[in-house]
Amino acid sequence: MVQLTINGRGVSAEEGETLLTVARREGFVVPTLCHHEVLGSSGRCRFCVVEVHEGERKRIIASCLAPAKEGMEVFTGSEEVKQARRSVLEALLLRCPTAEVIQRLASQYGITPPSEPQETEFGKCILCTLCIRCCKDIVGVNALGLTGKGPTQKVGPRTDDPAAACIGCGACVVICPTGHIVMKEEDGVRTVWNKRFELATCPRCGRRHAPLFQLQWIAGRTGVSLDELMVCQDCK
Repeated sequence: MVQLTINGRGVSAEEGETLLTVARREGFVVPTLCHHEVLGSSGRCRFCVVEVHEGERKRIIASCLAPAKEGMEVFTGSEEVKQARRSVLEALLLRCPTAEVIQRLASQYGITPPSEPQETEFGKCILCTLCIRCCKDIVGVNALGLTGKGPTQKVGPRTDDPAAACIGCGACVVICPTGHIVMKEEDGVRTVWNKRFELATCPRCGRRHAPLFQLQWIAGRTGVSLDELMVCQDCK
């Protein structure tokens, strides 16, 4: 165990635990846009920054990646921290002015969002990469990736690996923090990432419930029969 202080209060942490984990466990609010309890952290959004003092050294660092160390003094809401977060939000507002979550956070930090925001070519994508990591690490498909460089980067379906095709599961839609990824279902067809997926019909109740392509993919990966997977969760 290591001993440190957060906002003047002494706390204990397991060696290797991140400052974000320790702070939240101790009840301190540290906002983040790219962290997920299952997927962990990528450090991309830089919104979870905190101020750290170690001896004479003073730094503003991403708490999701920084390990807790003996004797650290951590401040989660200093003026330097607030200014760093404002800078992040100002950049995100320029990229994604129509993203409601960014507008709301901007207002909380004293930034006035545009009254009539116009959508940019990036939509509401803040490049948190949660969808990419979810597709790869949880779903096991790895269908999404980044294209472009620097501020022009975008997220979308990978084209370099035909085997990593989107299966239409919708996990990326659920995990996206801004609502950038849109999925629609109409007339027995699910559309996501501009790809159409026929929805399978449950042989017992007749309800359309999951993309047939997804069920075929699961059957091929797990050995579970397609007939069994065709039955919806309500009828199992």
